[in-house]
Amino acid sequence: MSSRSQHSTAGLPPVLPPASECAEWRALSAHRDRMEQRHLRELFDADSGRAERFSLEHGDWFLDYSKNRIDGETLTLLLDLAHARQLPQRMEALFGGERINRSERRAVSHMALRSTPDRPFSIDGEDVSADVESVLSRMSDFARRVRSGDWKGSTGKRIRHVVNIGIGGSDLGPRMAAKALAPYADAGLDVRFVANVDGADLMGALRDLAPEETLFIVCSKTFTTQETMANAMSARAWLVEGLQDESAVSHHFVAVSTQLEKAASFGIPSAQVFGFWDWVGGRYSLTSAVGLSLMLWVGEDSFREMLSGFHSMDEHFRTAPLAENMPVLLGLLGVWYSSFFGCGSHCIVPYSEDLAQFPAYLQQLDMESNGKRVDDAGREVDYPTGPVVFGQTGTNGQHAFFQLLHQGTQWVPCDFIGFSQSHDPLGSHHDILMAHFMAQTRALAFGRSAEELEAQGVDSRLVPHRTFPGNRPSNTLLAPRLTPSALGQLIALYEHRVFVEGAIWGINSFDQWGVELGKSLAESILPDLDGLLDPGSGHDGSTDQLIQRYRGQRRSLPPEEE
Repeated sequence: MSSRSQHSTAGLPPVLPPASECAEWRALSAHRDRMEQRHLRELFDADSGRAERFSLEHGDWFLDYSKNRIDGETLTLLLDLAHARQLPQRMEALFGGERINRSERRAVSHMALRSTPDRPFSIDGEDVSADVESVLSRMSDFARRVRSGDWKGSTGKRIRHVVNIGIGGSDLGPRMAAKALAPYADAGLDVRFVANVDGADLMGALRDLAPEETLFIVCSKTFTTQETMANAMSARAWLVEGLQDESAVSHHFVAVSTQLEKAASFGIPSAQVFGFWDWVGGRYSLTSAVGLSLMLWVGEDSFREMLSGFHSMDEHFRTAPLAENMPVLLGLLGVWYSSFFGCGSHCIVPYSEDLAQFPAYLQQLDMESNGKRVDDAGREVDYPTGPVVFGQTGTNGQHAFFQLLHQGTQWVPCDFIGFSQSHDPLGSHHDILMAHFMAQTRALAFGRSAEELEAQGVDSRLVPHRTFPGNRPSNTLLAPRLTPSALGQLIALYEHRVFVEGAIWGINSFDQWGVELGKSLAESILPDLDGLLDPGSGHDGSTDQLIQRYRGQRRSLPPEEE
């Protein structure tokens, strides 16, 4: 996995002035003041072709963005802003393998992981396609051996349980995709995921497993991630204790890492280590060897079908005109609401139980990417950037937070994701589900006026409580069925949406320095949880107080509860 070491910035678009200083930004601010006074009811009444005009289709996905607080002028101004912020040039640099992650001087080329032979990817002038296919082929061979029973545990029994140990991108992506693609899974394998360093997570996953039938995948690029390695070491101890055989580790552990020596010290031979590259960020790593657990679960064919879906959306993003480009339009709408209307949150509502983990996956993708307060030049921005992302499956969310979405004092842009066909048809269940799917976007957009309620004879005392203001924007994404290809397209759509938003804001969507401080402080606190607390430890008064209380309460527990 060679990669050149020079840190050239040749070919990179220049760092631009702050976004708020450009004329196109000011034009949008003035336009926002006008649009604030317009209601979606009015916009639909004035344009009978609005739904068709503000819809777009690519691959499996149909996007209806007509229920947004926009008109034709809004789109024109947003596209003008995209050009002013050099979005086409930044897209070219992304796909050209340039080191657009400026703070870490890295290329960002996760698209190379799902490309095709006719679309090679070069980084620093070096084609990485052969390296990518080599790892993918090794993954495929290993998955076939495990799924067929050819790979056996140390006692000669076949593997029936796979436990993926990782955190962040090494967990959220494969965990989400494994649930999403469960209808395509091998019924003979049980795949589980462990991320939290809380012992309850690992012990809960292991409680009903037989060591001789269990395979662990340790996902850690550096093989030093504290939470992952704590779980891996405890899983190793559980296995060795259960089998009474230290050498069993090599039959029951594989790694996704770049650190062969550290893996070997753990007991994992180099032939069982699957590598990846520094141009693959953790939250973009599902299509790398990090997806090994998913390939074991659904098989090579379904995994490669998912890669084809990713590639389809990659190519659409790369080649479609901005005005007809699904990720571009979603990204521009995200900027419109975050920066010009001050919307501090964004809601994701999949009407599919199989996509239950998708909102959590998007939380990392979006918030770790665009939750930044300084731009590429280190200047503090004077406009809101990434929103808080939250969500839940419909219809569950309707009985939880939808009250706020419909009648709260703040309005929240929403994405509704649904499918025309179910993998689990059961009477009228799917029709009921999708009726709610469509009804909610209608209710958010058009609401229910006091005049309508009064005309229906509703008690005047209840009218204020039962009035829905409407004018609350949403996007609707509809596909025929949740297939591996459709899932790949959907994930890539959001990946590129995040890139578009970061490009407009002028921030680096591909570093994550915000996770570092808490990690380093935890390392300084950990020794004090067991040792004698020195009054001069350097912690603040609150932290010292909490350490003392924690130590006292932990030691006062009876041994069996500790």
